[in-house]
Amino acid sequence: MISCQIDKRLRAAGGEMQFRMDLQVPRGQLLALYGASGAGKTSTLRMLAGLMAPDAGRIEVGGNVWFDSTSGINLRPQQRGLGFVFQDYALFPHLTVRQNLEFGAPKDQKAVVDELIDLVELGGLQHQRPGTLSGGQKQRVALARALVGRPSLLLLDEPLAALDLKIRLKLQDYLLRVHREYGLTTLLISHDLGEIHKLCDRVLVLEQGQVVREGTPSEVFQSDRISGKFKFTGEVLGIQPQEFLFLVTVQVQDQVVQVVALPSEVRALAVGDRVLVASKAFNPVLYKLD
Repeated sequence: MISCQIDKRLRAAGGEMQFRMDLQVPRGQLLALYGASGAGKTSTLRMLAGLMAPDAGRIEVGGNVWFDSTSGINLRPQQRGLGFVFQDYALFPHLTVRQNLEFGAPKDQKAVVDELIDLVELGGLQHQRPGTLSGGQKQRVALARALVGRPSLLLLDEPLAALDLKIRLKLQDYLLRVHREYGLTTLLISHDLGEIHKLCDRVLVLEQGQVVREGTPSEVFQSDRISGKFKFTGEVLGIQPQEFLFLVTVQVQDQVVQVVALPSEVRALAVGDRVLVASKAFNPVLYKLD
């Protein structure tokens, strides 16, 4: 269980804002943090990780106090037993894949490194250096390195945002697999609604450092709550399955766009149907028109 009640005065693009988080996350849950840039999502992860100190409050994970402003407790990041995956990989370029994992592994834990190399399918790449790897391969290495210390908490800051759709869907499967097999509690920052629906048990929506909505992905993103920045109508040209999701090709006037959709969204769709494509935080969402 993560219990977190923290306050922090943050400097945002529009000036200073008061960040306030009262968070309870059961063990084993995969929680999404969603909201516009500057809402406080990354700051939440940084304060949990010990990379930024709250002004006041308390963080307790699994019965261990990581931060308490009243008692003067503020554990260093390496004392917190967590894994952090960044969008930019943060790998050591001069080390091989295996050496990157061994660097963060407990002493004499070769079996853990072998297990993770097998889990995220890095066997054929383990003796290569990061500079020779694709973006998706680097992200698998970053994920494995975050897990090598057997963390109780995994923090993911938009780890798949820079990848193309096919690789992103594949790595979502890896994330879900390691989350379940390692019994992790995971916090994920994502702007991808399909990704959140696929991976997450619960969503917190942040605005200006405050939680303004929370619930399951379906509860949070149901259509009557989506006020899109733009909306347009079009005709479905194709529906292509992509593992757990679908890629829907839509013609809008003289443009063709592709939208990632959930099985529940495409169940009633067919080629030729008219649909409404709405955007929230630059993520398109489909609605069939009568």
